Amino acid sequence: MTEQAEVEVQRPTSKRILSIDVLRGLTIAFMILVNNNGNNDLAFRALNHSAWNGFTPTDLVFPTFLFIMGISMVLSFSARKKQGISTGQQLTSIVRRFALLFFFGLIVNGFPYFHLGTLRIYGVLQRIAVCYLLAALLQVASDRIAPRIALLALSLVSYWVLLRYVSVPGYGVPTHGFPLLDRNINIVAWTDRHIFPNRLFEVTRDPEGLLSDLPAFGSTLLGLLAGSWLKAARPAMQKVFGLVVSGVLMISSGLLWSQSLPINKKLWTSSYVLYAAGWSALLLALFYYLIEVRQWREQWTFPFLVFGTNAITAYVLSELLSSAVAVFHVNAQQSFQQFGYFHYFIHLGTPAVGSLAYSLLFVAVCFVPALLLYRRRIFIKL
Repeated sequence: MTEQAEVEVQRPTSKRILSIDVLRGLTIAFMILVNNNGNNDLAFRALNHSAWNGFTPTDLVFPTFLFIMGISMVLSFSARKKQGISTGQQLTSIVRRFALLFFFGLIVNGFPYFHLGTLRIYGVLQRIAVCYLLAALLQVASDRIAPRIALLALSLVSYWVLLRYVSVPGYGVPTHGFPLLDRNINIVAWTDRHIFPNRLFEVTRDPEGLLSDLPAFGSTLLGLLAGSWLKAARPAMQKVFGLVVSGVLMISSGLLWSQSLPINKKLWTSSYVLYAAGWSALLLALFYYLIEVRQWREQWTFPFLVFGTNAITAYVLSELLSSAVAVFHVNAQQSFQQFGYFHYFIHLGTPAVGSLAYSLLFVAVCFVPALLLYRRRIFIKL
């Protein structure tokens, strides 16, 4: 491995838990799909994020990625420890990866014009970078379970207190004069407007804002806990059973909490963390059972392995391509994306079907460079 580029040119070892790579690949493929609807307004509801409170399959994508990242970190850091890599070397690698993720997040946000005066600072890769940094430092410091559970409880409860009881300057306390989780009058949006005015994704708020990194770290912590469960020496079916039980408990807890704190992806509410993690655990249990227990590793896993082993690279390429087809125009009225959808794809059955067809073609295009990297056994770790 060359540490500077973080590129591996090798075949994954036989000890690798393939179900994790497959689920990561499915997550990235679905992320690319839902981020590139032919037309968001006409797409199937399941392929769009919830407008505010609520939950769709699309809302499961990002927390599942963080959940899987936490699992992978437990396994990879354990392997590094066995290889005798020093703490100093690990810390250097952690800081470098954090910086690369954050940097490429800014590249994705600015491409292709890079208007520095209004460049969005927050973003998906930036949130991944922050959660990775915090979780990696915790993993290096200790692999004990108790501190992780304590930090998880602290992150979710403290964020609930912020949303529910902290006064929003100029407006007062939530539920006293304005609703809980008002779109614009909440402490998260207020904080982001004062830190990065004119740089927010939704003008008055940002779904990857500063304070909501706290519960997002909770999603990663749940991945660390799941990783510790999978790493331990226990029967495979016991691991599956544990994932199923924990998944059901988290879904139930999230639904229960949502009665007082609604499930909301854009604010990354504490109830959302538990609810989404529950479904992520159930998905992992299914994939672990099929791939690790039943050994169903046939051709169906291949496309997901291609995406899963170069997940961040595939995501970055998809975002750059998405920006290009949305910004560059065929004519004065239509971008490449609009021209393609309204001239061809919208006629494929219903408008929603046409939107999905466009999305599937977009995923297929992004699959090509990922396949070339996979064939050459090049695995880029940003």
